[in-house]
Amino acid sequence: MQLHFHKKRTIGVRDEMIYGHFIEHFHRQIYGGVYDPASPFADEDGLRTDVLEAMRKIRVPILRWPGGCYVSAYHWQDGVGPVRTPRFDKAWRVEDPNTFGTDEYIKLCRKIGCRPYICTNAGTGTAEEMSDWVEYCNLETEGCHAKSRIANGYPEPHQVKYWSIGNENYGTWEIGAKEAEEWSRLVLESAKMMHHVDPTLELSAAALSDLDWNIKLLRAAGNFLGWISIHGYWDGLWQDNTLASYRESMAYTGAIDTNLLQVRGLLAAMGLDKRIRIAFDEWNLRGWHHPNAHTIQQGVTKDDYLTPRDKNDINSQYTMADAVFSACFLNVMNRNCDIVGMANFAPIVNTRGCIYTYDGGIVLRPTYHVFDLYVNHLGDVVLDSWCEDAEPVTFPKKGGGEVTLPALDVLATAFSDRDGLALAVCNRDDAAPHTLRLPETAKRAVIYTVNGPSCDSYNDVDRNDVVITTRELSDCDRITVEPHSVNVVELY
Repeated sequence: MQLHFHKKRTIGVRDEMIYGHFIEHFHRQIYGGVYDPASPFADEDGLRTDVLEAMRKIRVPILRWPGGCYVSAYHWQDGVGPVRTPRFDKAWRVEDPNTFGTDEYIKLCRKIGCRPYICTNAGTGTAEEMSDWVEYCNLETEGCHAKSRIANGYPEPHQVKYWSIGNENYGTWEIGAKEAEEWSRLVLESAKMMHHVDPTLELSAAALSDLDWNIKLLRAAGNFLGWISIHGYWDGLWQDNTLASYRESMAYTGAIDTNLLQVRGLLAAMGLDKRIRIAFDEWNLRGWHHPNAHTIQQGVTKDDYLTPRDKNDINSQYTMADAVFSACFLNVMNRNCDIVGMANFAPIVNTRGCIYTYDGGIVLRPTYHVFDLYVNHLGDVVLDSWCEDAEPVTFPKKGGGEVTLPALDVLATAFSDRDGLALAVCNRDDAAPHTLRLPETAKRAVIYTVNGPSCDSYNDVDRNDVVITTRELSDCDRITVEPHSVNVVELY
């Protein structure tokens, strides 16, 4: 396949926040995940130092919290102050001790050096409750909520710039789901009150690729919004944990941009594409497994609805399929960097996350290494590249049918602060290597590869099959990449 690009023909400069992450009060993501005071790895604040170190290595730029579905019945004042009252979490049907709340979350963000991004309760919550949360976080001394923060031991404001009004409030599964007109009115009043507290906020609101929902939302509240939020999980496993195979997962990569392009088109049609950006603030190949939780007929016993969630933490499920899909997703976000300013992998710890915790340490799943490559080796200037003579591969769709896609998914980037180029090259093909011909001969190339012995390779407590390897080439005009691999090639 022949790659073409010109260094002066760019799509834009990508925002580092497209490599963001998400964490929710679901199963072991918070308690027993990043926050575990009883762990020998815990620091003075109960945060696991091994997890913090792993998060720093991939330079997490922004972390969305506390949900997710959890937030739609979460009242933030339960999670601050010296006395924490346990509450029954009606979204996930467990008791939350509220020992990890706003201040603990801010400590987590400060320790890994990322920007906080708080999602508010727009289900059972109110516009006033949302704006009170902004008061607690951002006002210096004014009002009872800022004074409460100071009394809790935080004299300086938390300075939370990014806020999302609600989570999937369009869905029947969400607590406090809304109709489109009801939603647009709530967002308008919430955004208005939140901006009255802090005019420097950047606000997003829950949306989807639905024309009626988005038009009503943007007409009512578009003047207050800097972002619109969309989500995507391609292999939905909510009820049945039968995962798509590697080849079925590759078929999904052909439809990553479907919802994104629909929302982009709507923003353009309404003249908002230069002012409102897209936050893809929940995404993953695999949907979280939580059977009999968001259904009309609820599970009665914990074996019906709670115990099955442990299946999310079976490390053998997370293979090169997840790695290659994730890399293809990030390629799409980069190619749309003129309108996508944020994306949040869901979640970062446990469940379907890229970091798995156990009593003796952590496991870095294959997706973790993809973030390592993209964050630490790709450029920030996205070039308008294209390929010819692409070698096609046909993949079966889960549930029937098939799709034919190019074997290689290629992204070309440059650096705003130094010379050189960097290419992301994903080989979807699980059976054969493929060669990418470069537009000019590079004097030197360094190739970083995420791969394992097979497309089903995975990492676990007792195995480390998927790793990053490095090799160097000189005087090269073409790059050959391994089957089922993710590669970043630095060219000099």
